[in-house]
Amino acid sequence: MSLFDKFSDLAAARKSLGDGPVPPVATPMDAISSATEATIGGQPVILAGTNNYLGLTFHPDCIEQARQALTRHGTGTTGSRMANGTYREHQALEAELGAAFGWPAAMVFSTGYQANLGVLSTLAGPDDFLLVDADSHASIFDGARLGSAQVIRFRHNDPENLERRLARLGENASRALVVVEGLYSMLGDQPPLAAFVEVVKKHGAWLLLDEAHSFGVFGERGLGLAEQESLLDEVDFIVGTFSKSLAGIGGFCVSPHPELEMLRYASRPYIFTASPSPAVIASTRTALDLSLKGQELRQQLWRNINRLYGYLTKLGYEMGSTTPGPVAAVILPDRKTALAHWQGLLDAGIYANLMIPPATPQGMNLLRISLSAAHTDAQMDRILGAFDGLGSGQ
Repeated sequence: MSLFDKFSDLAAARKSLGDGPVPPVATPMDAISSATEATIGGQPVILAGTNNYLGLTFHPDCIEQARQALTRHGTGTTGSRMANGTYREHQALEAELGAAFGWPAAMVFSTGYQANLGVLSTLAGPDDFLLVDADSHASIFDGARLGSAQVIRFRHNDPENLERRLARLGENASRALVVVEGLYSMLGDQPPLAAFVEVVKKHGAWLLLDEAHSFGVFGERGLGLAEQESLLDEVDFIVGTFSKSLAGIGGFCVSPHPELEMLRYASRPYIFTASPSPAVIASTRTALDLSLKGQELRQQLWRNINRLYGYLTKLGYEMGSTTPGPVAAVILPDRKTALAHWQGLLDAGIYANLMIPPATPQGMNLLRISLSAAHTDAQMDRILGAFDGLGSGQ
């Protein structure tokens, strides 16, 4: 017997992907030359799977502000926010996030994953309830597991199913926190947010919206799906990340409830983790400003999105979502076909994400494309052209 015996199924799954020169999972990048270009296995490729939605990773203002912060403050804080890890800049970023939403409370975490862990495990206590969409991100389920609330799953994007579960709670629904996402990262689908809001308000529950993949993409100012649907006043908490549209690493929670500030003294993932480095905070503040003013970036992103969806649909591919969005999930019949598509794109100089069980919902095999405002028309021509020789995957 061995401690590693439990990983035998994972080892078999990894082996089934083959032993080619470039691994299709955790693919190493030899070099990154721009927001949309890299070298993989010695070959130049167009990046079409990075979540770099606004293309800000190489923006000169973000780089310059990070460089200045390195010079002024060094490489790291070497402490938690509750000790020596709160700099004036951390507080400034929180103030800017709160102001963007017009809300009084904002907390910055070291990662987006940690934001969900820290908020969910602390907000919902032993006498409370967490109602979680069945297709939620791992960080949401892990945050629920870390806490002591009773966890209830409801069917993916199904307000009626949520309604039945809240109804069973009766008066206890006032201690229930419902969690949905603004954009689901595997299939690229969006929730019927207005319907969820109606159900939550009917039962006097609370609503947390994870806008990790929708922040920067939806809404006039890029605040996410709640802004686009004119529902910001109906949401109690929004969690997001810096590692998508804001081109860095970190996470946040904002709320119209000033009592969110009390989580600083109760959230273990917040209290016992080193705070984000000064360079990351500086680049994120700049990226946030660019995102809020980034109407032209969003227009370009959506031109690319609509072009991709239209072309793949014309080729006969089954998509994870019928509604276009920054994540385009191509559903393929089996692992072999998905792997062949991933390799075919890579051979054509296009890097995409191979997504296979157990990471995917319902055991699906997916090829995941995520586009950027930085993709040029010529790069989009190459991405679309690479699909021509692959067939529809049926």
